[in-house]
Amino acid sequence: MATEPNRTEPNRTEPNRTEPNRTEIIHDLENNFTQNKILQLKSLFPEAFCEEQIDWEKLKLILGADNLAHQNERYQLNWAGKTDAYRTLQAPTFNTLSPCRAESVDFDGTRNLFIEAENLEALKILQKAYAGSVKMIYIDPPYNTGSDSFIYPDKFSETREEYARRVGDKDADGYLKRDGVFQGAWRKNPRENGHYHSNWLSMMLPRLHLARTLLRDDGVIFISIDDNEQAQLKLLCDEVFGAENFVGQFPWRKRTAKSDVPFGVSADYEFILAYAKSTEFVASVEGKERRYFETDDFPNRPWRIHDLTKQTKASERPNSFFTLKDPKTGKEYPANPLRTWAVTQDTFQEYYDAGKIVFPDDYDFLNISNPVMRYFKDDDMAKAGEKFGRIAVSTKLPENVGMSLNGTKEITDLFDGKLFDFPKPSSLISFFLNTLHDDQALILDFFSGSGTTAHAVMQLNAKDGGNRRYICVQLPEETDEKSEARKAGFATIAEIAKERIRCAGAAVSGSLKDGQRVDTGFKVFKLSESSFKQWRQPENGADLEKQLRLAIDSVAEHAIPENMVYELMLRLGCKLTSPVEYKNGVYWVTDEDTGKRIALLLEAANQALIDEVIAAAPAKVVVLDKWFDGNDALKSNTVLQMKDAGIVFECV
Repeated sequence: MATEPNRTEPNRTEPNRTEPNRTEIIHDLENNFTQNKILQLKSLFPEAFCEEQIDWEKLKLILGADNLAHQNERYQLNWAGKTDAYRTLQAPTFNTLSPCRAESVDFDGTRNLFIEAENLEALKILQKAYAGSVKMIYIDPPYNTGSDSFIYPDKFSETREEYARRVGDKDADGYLKRDGVFQGAWRKNPRENGHYHSNWLSMMLPRLHLARTLLRDDGVIFISIDDNEQAQLKLLCDEVFGAENFVGQFPWRKRTAKSDVPFGVSADYEFILAYAKSTEFVASVEGKERRYFETDDFPNRPWRIHDLTKQTKASERPNSFFTLKDPKTGKEYPANPLRTWAVTQDTFQEYYDAGKIVFPDDYDFLNISNPVMRYFKDDDMAKAGEKFGRIAVSTKLPENVGMSLNGTKEITDLFDGKLFDFPKPSSLISFFLNTLHDDQALILDFFSGSGTTAHAVMQLNAKDGGNRRYICVQLPEETDEKSEARKAGFATIAEIAKERIRCAGAAVSGSLKDGQRVDTGFKVFKLSESSFKQWRQPENGADLEKQLRLAIDSVAEHAIPENMVYELMLRLGCKLTSPVEYKNGVYWVTDEDTGKRIALLLEAANQALIDEVIAAAPAKVVVLDKWFDGNDALKSNTVLQMKDAGIVFECV
């Protein structure tokens, strides 16, 4: 539909029209965790809300008095600082993630991510775009050993200026840094500290809550831990994920026994706790191939046999305690009073007529002495569906998952030196990846360390032709000055991880067969200040004047268009791997999940460009408000044009 360039219609009233709100996306920088939880509660109990507020007394009535424990008599995990830990969870983040092409591999083609950032900040930033998207999380957090471990010193209440002072200045590329190379990012948590366990729990709580939001409904998290915090972690996960979603605890043998140990007992095992997001998660592994027989009496219907008895006594199943008689031979087979038949007297004939009961004289090659049950392969396949051939996962890990020495050898072979202490072997992560039975899964590791999870994902994709993707998050923790890593030129753990992924990716690519392709690239993103100025409650007249200047131009002085593109993608709910195309002054983003196109006008806005964008019929258009400065007619006309075209329009 043609539109007049200067159409403003100032007197036109439209009941559904909303004025362009340039602060909408800026305010979305604040974390929505609490609001999302309130909305979930409202969807479950709308009657407990009055004037958009929670009526706690009514909620108590709905739940019933029997469900309410006395405040001093409830079973729970508590510690000094728990309330502050929840404040940390709910506190907004004023930062974003900015691309770093120079350190990436195949930036425009890959769907893997490496995020160099404090993981609490990163998890908050990812909440909107990645909520409900991750199939599996694996983390290997600090073990809180007291002598050589560190915890993240999360601040529970601080202003943006205080935060900026804490994280340090920006580097030359605009990314946030801490004391040069994040030297002060972690601090020791000695056993002598009166809040030794409390500090560790306060560090873990907000990260686990944020991680849970990112999981799919059929997702799962695996957490490596040792004896120092295993008991506390189990209780914390019961609280965060729900005790009913406890999947299991896997003992992992990390080493062979040592002799010089306390109490003369060598702690050779660590543990991997597994929690599901919900009961939709079901694990499985490839089972041994069942033996099926093919016989002339059942052409094209392979079958197998199974025990016809059940572990029940005659007193428990009297209807199954009877003598089976072979209709062909008349031979009788009495029931065992301690282990009755799996069929009853009433159902025996039905099963026999269907060919599901086999007697010893039916087939000489079976060499059986008692009747057995027959299962047909087509019935097995129909019942199991895509899980056919797979079995339940045992918490006893197979020996081929390796030990710490295997992880050390793996990274030593890549770098010709030991640059990282106690890395997990990629075979251990691969085992858990295989339990998903999902070769398209998105995998997250926000304590990435040396990048073992990324390595495992690429290796497994090469092995089975899968297309799994990963997100690895690692703090740029400074390497020890005397370490082999520092001598090799690696200033931070994040640098080791990125180089490990590059080397592992090259090795995987070199092992591929003709025609096989594996995504061995990764996009690097780093923590940076938002490209948009933040509104803060003014404390005085000077502050008010400063904040009002945001109405003129909300874009920060350091902002560059590409950084704004990815920040807006996150705020709009688009994944960082969504395709981005720059054409005629417009950034076109294609949402990876929905396929919808979004136009970002970040460098200019005029009538000709707006008409061109509308003609392309995107789902949404975002324009910097400053491009309308002094041209109210163009702005009003754009609003009406977008509405007539059915396009969602936002100014920032």
